[in-house]
Amino acid sequence: MRVGIAGYGLAGRYFHAPLLKGCGYEVVAIATGNAERSNHAKTDFPDVHVVPTIEELVAHELDLVVVASANIVHAQHAIAAINAGIAVVIDKPMGRTYAETQEIISAGDRAKVPVSTFFNRRWDSDALTIKRVLASGVLGTIHRLDSRFERFRPELNRDSWRENMSAADGGGQLLDLQPHLISTALDWFGKAELVTSTVRTIRGAADDDAVLVLHHSSGVLSILSASAVVGAPGPRIRILGSKGALVINDLDPQEELLRAGKIPHGGKWGVSTKSKTFIHRGDEVEEIIGEDGNYATFYTLVAGALAGKNPWPVSNDDALLVAQIIDEARNNALHV
Repeated sequence: MRVGIAGYGLAGRYFHAPLLKGCGYEVVAIATGNAERSNHAKTDFPDVHVVPTIEELVAHELDLVVVASANIVHAQHAIAAINAGIAVVIDKPMGRTYAETQEIISAGDRAKVPVSTFFNRRWDSDALTIKRVLASGVLGTIHRLDSRFERFRPELNRDSWRENMSAADGGGQLLDLQPHLISTALDWFGKAELVTSTVRTIRGAADDDAVLVLHHSSGVLSILSASAVVGAPGPRIRILGSKGALVINDLDPQEELLRAGKIPHGGKWGVSTKSKTFIHRGDEVEEIIGEDGNYATFYTLVAGALAGKNPWPVSNDDALLVAQIIDEARNNALHV
């Protein structure tokens, strides 16, 4: 399938482009107005058309547009593709707000053009292992999830729009990492409502410390922490059940592989992408075999959805609920 990529920074170059290539898509055109990123695009895809605008991108004969640009232009770029009749995948978050997310989805519905969002962390090793463990019942009745993306970066990166832009322009942890935490929690434990939140700026720029508490219809309480100022990060995931707890300390290696220029050829990694996974029962600790993570599954399913073979990998209902929770978290945050 012929695909165009809008934006060729971190998301476009190191996530979407190698996954698309590995899954057999033909990257036909890339839109970027940045000279350095234009050179990167030509180096990575010598035959690609590099254009400066989204309008020039969608003028190509494309089956799919991937919006990997800054959050501030997600809606503009997605709607341009929709108006050109081209299916769209949008890097998370789909929109900066619930209203903007709804605007994109409604535009797709009116034009009968498919739209979806890239919640790739649903195909992390930890996410796939958790779904298997939950189905087995080995943990008993689940009552709590602790899920974290915690880092220690005490100094701001002045070159990062994510760290410096206002929330209105799409910056901050609440729009960067919390969508992953919320979307995976919903995938594991079902629909949820926000109980409470804190959204703070510690380093003086965009929000860099956001903690959300969700209550799922299944009864599970999810505590979700996304922060750049945690000197002692907790385990990546801890799930507490009546018969034991599941603990995963680290991310699987997929992001590291992608940043190193590796590609999942044929839609599969040629190396192990497992996270170390442990079941705790008090002082008794058992290591279990994790599932291999594979972000490429997302684009394999997208190809199937475009061909009418399977549903889209992420529902727009989930994208809207994530956006709703983010809006509520920002508007109702405790200020401590």
